[in-house]
Amino acid sequence: MEIVTFFKEVLALLTPMTLLIFAGATVLGILVGALPGLTATLAIALLTGVTYGLDTQAALIVLLGIYVGAIYGGSFTAIMLNIPGTASAAATAMDGYPLALKGEGGRAKGYATVGSLMGTIFGLIILMALAPWISRLALRFTAVEFSLLALFGILICGSITSQDWPIKGWIAGVLGILLSTVGIDPLHGYARFTFETPMLLTGIALVPAMIGVFGIPQIIRTMKTPDAKHVVIAESGRILPTWKDFKKLIPASLRSGAVGTSIGAIPGVGEDIASWGSYGVARKLSKHPEEFGKGSYEGVLAAETGNNAAIGGALIPLLTLAVPGSPPTAVLLGALWLHGIRPGPMLAVESPGFIYQIGAMLLVAACIMSAWGLLLTRVVAKALSIPRGIFMPIIAVLCVIGAYSLNLSLFDVWIMLGIGLIYYLLTEMKYPAAPLILGLILGPLLDENLRRALTVHDGSLLPFMTRPFALLFLLAIIISLGSRTSWWKRLRDYAFRRSG
Repeated sequence: MEIVTFFKEVLALLTPMTLLIFAGATVLGILVGALPGLTATLAIALLTGVTYGLDTQAALIVLLGIYVGAIYGGSFTAIMLNIPGTASAAATAMDGYPLALKGEGGRAKGYATVGSLMGTIFGLIILMALAPWISRLALRFTAVEFSLLALFGILICGSITSQDWPIKGWIAGVLGILLSTVGIDPLHGYARFTFETPMLLTGIALVPAMIGVFGIPQIIRTMKTPDAKHVVIAESGRILPTWKDFKKLIPASLRSGAVGTSIGAIPGVGEDIASWGSYGVARKLSKHPEEFGKGSYEGVLAAETGNNAAIGGALIPLLTLAVPGSPPTAVLLGALWLHGIRPGPMLAVESPGFIYQIGAMLLVAACIMSAWGLLLTRVVAKALSIPRGIFMPIIAVLCVIGAYSLNLSLFDVWIMLGIGLIYYLLTEMKYPAAPLILGLILGPLLDENLRRALTVHDGSLLPFMTRPFALLFLLAIIISLGSRTSWWKRLRDYAFRRSG
């Protein structure tokens, strides 16, 4: 019965006007995601007011089309420029850009497109089939679990992105956490590390920091080395993977979809950690882990599957509990209220079939997104044939616009330039960029929930070791830290010899 309802909703969307709205919204989302700084959250926020004059269905089509397109769009600049358009595409750059340097950027983009399509479909299936169960599971998380989850995400990101010593990745993550503490303390309301500067009361904005960390070092490196390699996208040949090649990666794609959807369903986590979580799991379970970070199609597929699967996962707590699963869904919650839709336990009573309608919209948006992605790959490839002396200054201008557009503040531009220049020096010493951004994103979640957990339990650390989910995350943290040490490798080799 539910399947019949779902396909009825899909057929109802297949009208010329509806498809035209989908096409326009999705391509706009892709462009927003590809431009550094213009995130899915910002795009949904800016267009929520514009959709007020539309009927509810058209408004949802616009907002979901932009959401799906923007999460996917970040992979364009991640693969071709090593500047992720969105934070959720940072993991994609790990293998996408090395592939582009080898002249395989078009094929990498094909894998990213397929992964995004599969991830979105996987997420919507879980949304429709397992929404109540996953919501109840996430509802059992307390401040203890949230703090450990945030710490685990930062540590595993540092481990898998470090080129030499994992401690460099962990230091970068800690630096991001420290930056996230600037501003008004959310628990007690006093200013921290603002140095009597009013502009710092709101903290370090994510978008300028992200552009600075990923954009400025890349621009400097590109402009100072005229003979450096530049991205070469094949003008001919296949973009989509062959069925024979893709069939080998189906298990990794399904795992990444499961990881991405599960992480997305946890309130407040979102697509960024889902992407890194999927990438990390794929690397640990891969038959060729040594290829990750050097140009692995499996890595590109895992990252893009994970961050798009998180869309469906993030919608689960939003629709069933009125608790956003990610920053874009937080803005989407306000848009739903604006159009008279009240997410929560009573949604199924007040709006029967609404979840299936959302699932149908995600399916159509994902298909149109894939078509646009394949069409735009060669167009973007031609754009990147522009000489770097012309193209990179354009990117620099777009970075400034992206940093300024968030709050219309020159202070954010200075933040972007300052963090970018500092991190350029750190990248020269092989400190990875992604852990810092993830630390900045998850720092508030870690800081607030850790202090809340300690306050509630009178400073006792016992709940961190006795609660089932907390213990699971704690073990994952220990394994993540220990797996990169020499004694862990000796223990593993000893265990293999004993078992052999």
